[in-house]
Amino acid sequence: MNAEATEFHAFLGHHPPFDLLPPETLAEVGSSLTVRDVSRGTVVMTPGDRANTLCIVWSGAVETSSPDGQLLARLGEGECFGVRAILRGGIAVNRTEAIEDTRLLLMSSALFDQLRRDHPPFAYYFAAFDGGRLQDSVNVVPGARSLDLLNKRVGSLLARGPVTVTADTPIREAARTMRNEQVSCVMVTTGGGGLVGILTDRDLRNRVVAAEVSIDAPVEQVMTSDPLRIQVTDYAFDALMLMSRHNIHHLPVMQAGAVAGCLTATSVVESHTASPVFLARNIHDADSPLRVQEAMARLPGLVHQLTESGATSHGIGHIVSALTDVVTVRLLRLAEESLGPPPVPYAWVAAGSQGRQEQTALSDQDNGLILHDRFDEREHGAYFKALAETVCHGLNACGYVYCPGEMMAMNPLWRKTLSVWKGYFRRWIEEPEPKALMQACVFFDLRHVHGDPGLLEELHGLTLEKSKTNRIFQTYMAGNVMSRQPPIGFFRNLVLIHGGEHDRTLDLKHNGVVPIVDIARLYALVAGSPAINTADRLQAAAAAKVLNQKTAVDLMDALEFIGITRLRHQARLAHEGRPTDNFLSPEELSGFEKSHLKSAFSVVKTLQAAMASTYQLGRF
Repeated sequence: MNAEATEFHAFLGHHPPFDLLPPETLAEVGSSLTVRDVSRGTVVMTPGDRANTLCIVWSGAVETSSPDGQLLARLGEGECFGVRAILRGGIAVNRTEAIEDTRLLLMSSALFDQLRRDHPPFAYYFAAFDGGRLQDSVNVVPGARSLDLLNKRVGSLLARGPVTVTADTPIREAARTMRNEQVSCVMVTTGGGGLVGILTDRDLRNRVVAAEVSIDAPVEQVMTSDPLRIQVTDYAFDALMLMSRHNIHHLPVMQAGAVAGCLTATSVVESHTASPVFLARNIHDADSPLRVQEAMARLPGLVHQLTESGATSHGIGHIVSALTDVVTVRLLRLAEESLGPPPVPYAWVAAGSQGRQEQTALSDQDNGLILHDRFDEREHGAYFKALAETVCHGLNACGYVYCPGEMMAMNPLWRKTLSVWKGYFRRWIEEPEPKALMQACVFFDLRHVHGDPGLLEELHGLTLEKSKTNRIFQTYMAGNVMSRQPPIGFFRNLVLIHGGEHDRTLDLKHNGVVPIVDIARLYALVAGSPAINTADRLQAAAAAKVLNQKTAVDLMDALEFIGITRLRHQARLAHEGRPTDNFLSPEELSGFEKSHLKSAFSVVKTLQAAMASTYQLGRF
């Protein structure tokens, strides 16, 4: 190997994704490269040019812009361009110009293609740059396995159609049907397929044989009327949690208003996903707030287990939030047992990350109480003050610390009647003020947890109606989006915190996850979508055509990659017995992970730039 090839070899070995290649392959690559020197101001590539080489910046810098002149990236030492052109038929789609005197290393497209075929990690790196998906890189982790119930829909678990009888069917005939069909229950339906009840083998034992009911009596006499049910499109994990919460073993599945089948506990539970369900059951069985707290001590270990097992950030957020719901409901029921039944209807609502079903093991609490308009402070105030304080103190004891901004039901501001809540949202939407709106954004993520769901439904209806068409409000929300910038510089370098307790780290929450959450919230409100989860909001915005489909997918992938990187960081800290946080040192990351994190941040930065133009934030 000549001296120049050796120098190329050493250079590439310090830059991703070439550092992922075996040493012998890297040596061969080094001897196959050619050099091109370009002076400052030289246009290296323009849209429509033939492009059959991958360009690697050896020294200097280049700037890449879209055909309409929008700056896309500034690339420095060790970074590449021309990838998209190679992967899209050899035709350049962007303009690249040297902004300094620059030396480029050129790799033939044939060699580039061969490296991608022979070395999957190398290929995964470029998936994020060629219109492929960052999601493809999330699971490139040794030992990673999918946890099916976090991603499977209920419909995919149905092995057969429903076995049904009508309400006037004699119990004898229903039992014979169960025997002949080899099932442990029958759905009781109307002539049109609507569900009116369910009869299980346990019902036959307890309500017929033990109660000495005639087997010639109609099924409706002993069935469970109006049973709990789930939709074919819901997640299998949600089915497990529902069955656990209510201690039931059969769950009817609905589609378009008709019975599609029935899930049983044994048809859903898998050994590697059972632990969240068992934890939920322990919480349901807790007879005091202290017992709830003891059960929740297992949560950090569970999150670590899920992270190590290859679960997605989306799936883990769903599980942790579901468990927080379980804790909240149990604390509310224990409080009601102590205080007595509520004097007027109420809805306990989750906000923030719990509302969006995106919690991690490190989460503060954001919640509120919507009270029926019959509420009278003198008559009922003491009851709901005690209820809220009991639950908020209990959540804090379980690890969900008090909200630093006091956005909790124990704060009288967020324990109000429906009319007052409507007034809040009218003011936020019709008379937006930046600081107040930034603080209140957490309440645009409200989700019902317990109590009367109709109270929140009415509030949501008002919010969606007013926010969809109010351009001034949307502009203020866009300004709020711009207040959190991803930590990526013009040269795609990571911008670290300087000074203080978290010196030389990245804040993966406030500068990583939060900007995407804010973008999704805005576009969902523009679309008039009731979705709360960030990924669901992005999908809804794309479906309503207020957001480009590819952009929505890129943002979902960026959210997943940043989210799982954050969770792995927290899992490492917890495993080492250290307090968990959101501050990641780049030294914890491989070159592969750094590159994908840069790509994820770049996706967000690009959309923020487009949003600033759309809402004319330069004059905002």
